[in-house]
Amino acid sequence: MDNTSGFEVSRRGVLATGVACGAMVSVPAAAGQVQPAPGAAPPTMPVTLKVNGTAGTLDLDTRTTLLDALREHWKLTGTKKGCDHGQCGACTVIVEGRRINSCLSLAVMHDGDEITTIEGLGKPGDLHPMQAAFVKHDGYQCGYCTPGQICSAVSVLKEIRDGVPSHASADITAAPQPTAAEIRERMSGNICRCGAYSNIVEAMQEVSGQKVSGASA
Repeated sequence: MDNTSGFEVSRRGVLATGVACGAMVSVPAAAGQVQPAPGAAPPTMPVTLKVNGTAGTLDLDTRTTLLDALREHWKLTGTKKGCDHGQCGACTVIVEGRRINSCLSLAVMHDGDEITTIEGLGKPGDLHPMQAAFVKHDGYQCGYCTPGQICSAVSVLKEIRDGVPSHASADITAAPQPTAAEIRERMSGNICRCGAYSNIVEAMQEVSGQKVSGASA
């Protein structure tokens, strides 16, 4: 029995399917459906941000994240791009008094908001108490996560002072002088790949007013 005819039919079927798919792709858009012109510039809109006390307006692609707006447009590169998926905390900044992962938030969502980055907390010779404590207790090693760690640490102590509850189990409660367990739980979204966690805890406890046994070795 000759099987070549069956093969030919199958091959022709595959070719016919491919031609049909190509025709579907080439069908013009339905009437009234707007299609962007090839090579057209992406949509933009003006966004006003108050960053570290200075207000400015940028015309931004509506897809621009707050992280990229700060780094690429404001040139504030202290805020780091780590995972770019909201999992490491390196991009943490303070927006309207609350810490957020700037890689997960679009800049257009923060029109008119007040934003503080690591550059706005303190400067060489005039460090924020948390920055000074990180230096004293060696709360960093490679330093890449440090800006996000410090912004988050400042916000954590404010959360505790304001009585904002943590997501931990009932045996961990907010206190004016938080325990190491409380700090670790609240800081769990900030990853330090060098493993300086105990030093970070000491720095935060000192800033909260607790006595800590000197700088870490």
